[in-house]
Amino acid sequence: MGLVQAYLDRIAAYDQAGPALRAIRAVNPNALAQAQAYDADRAVGAAGASKPLGCVPLLLKDNYNTAEVPTTGGSASLEGAQPARDATAVARLRAAGAIVLAKANMQEFALGGVSVSSLGGQVRNPYDLTRTPGGSSGGVGAGIAADFALGGLGSDTVNSIRSPASANNLVGLRVTQGLISLASIMPVSKTQDAIGPITRTVADAAALLQAMAGADPADPLTAAAAGRVPERYADALKPDALKGARLGVVTALFGTKPEHAEVNRVMRQALDALAAAGATLVTVDDPAFEADALNRDDDVQTYEFKALMNAYLATIPNAPQTNLAGILASGQFHRAALEKFLTGAEARADGMADPEYAARLGRIAAFKAHVAAVFEAQTLDALVYPLQKRLVVPIGELNQADRNGIVAGLTGFPAIDVPAGFSAASATAPDGVPIGMDLLGRPWSEAKLLGLAYAFEQATKLRRAPASTPPLTASDGR
Repeated sequence: MGLVQAYLDRIAAYDQAGPALRAIRAVNPNALAQAQAYDADRAVGAAGASKPLGCVPLLLKDNYNTAEVPTTGGSASLEGAQPARDATAVARLRAAGAIVLAKANMQEFALGGVSVSSLGGQVRNPYDLTRTPGGSSGGVGAGIAADFALGGLGSDTVNSIRSPASANNLVGLRVTQGLISLASIMPVSKTQDAIGPITRTVADAAALLQAMAGADPADPLTAAAAGRVPERYADALKPDALKGARLGVVTALFGTKPEHAEVNRVMRQALDALAAAGATLVTVDDPAFEADALNRDDDVQTYEFKALMNAYLATIPNAPQTNLAGILASGQFHRAALEKFLTGAEARADGMADPEYAARLGRIAAFKAHVAAVFEAQTLDALVYPLQKRLVVPIGELNQADRNGIVAGLTGFPAIDVPAGFSAASATAPDGVPIGMDLLGRPWSEAKLLGLAYAFEQATKLRRAPASTPPLTASDGR
């Protein structure tokens, strides 16, 4: 119980007070009681008291259904919306002993990259309080960086686990689509959605993945995961895992403008570290990977969102709005960030019957096959690139440009983002702004990716806590 209380103390000190990160949407009122019950069972040696995630406090993005805390997607239009039961991923984490400590603020409805919402406001980056924390899982990212919990869970339609990992000096894992159930997760796109952990270490990401991975009858996509979950992802975490690895450096995913210089500088150092740890770096000079073109021509979110959101809202017994039209009519959403997308999605009578939607699915299939062919032709273990070509943007901007997450978003291949370093220090960022490196693998290669990321993590040790949220002391009254 003491661990849960310590995290609650840090939330009280730093989320609305102090640097006012605004990372937390709601604290679970039952968290302390659940921790106390776990401690009592452990004290008497009760059956089941020893669990792999016993009493591990977690932050969940506010698009994960939980039976005890409303799930709002960060939107005032859905304030108080209470699911009847946990999402499958949440139920599996609880079965492994974890405690849902709090729901995290996010980019409203997971539709953007700066983590601003009508219900929770703007999340601030703990490394530079003038900047956003990435998105859309920015509340989880800022909260885990600030040590508000042991680990967190986000969702990723294009960038949204790995963007906050990159911006907050964290590890973020987007899994192969179908490895973790999406049942009772507020949806954006059935083609592009995935969920996964955001943590301070690779080992923590492996532990959370272990608890969630596997087939679920409630999500037919997960049938492909049967027989693909290793007994222990942790067995792949070896400090020499980079020796002999072949990594494709994707030149099209690096920027060439002055605003990209700091990220490129840090990435050069990261690539040198990969080579020093025994990896062979292979240049992949292929315009098919150009992220802006992929986002413009192939993304299908606006075609799928309305039907999926309407179906999801029908499962929430007390949802204040029952469809996207009602959300729009309420006006209770962040208009500057969302109105264009929401009105565009609502205007599609049946987006998934649109000929352009079918054309995009065809291009996605072709791109997926192309990426698989690149892996095969070059005998690659992973592709390497910066998740964001430029630093995370200042608060006030409504778009995080130059992100590369679309490659995983379209292919459904797994990708892990790890700390690559920091930009030069500045007046607002005393240690610099975090920069992350993505490693993208073949389908179902999570164990290999975790091993590569762990070896890089151990060789570089680039994780450091933000100066804005220091350890609490007795003088803090806690």
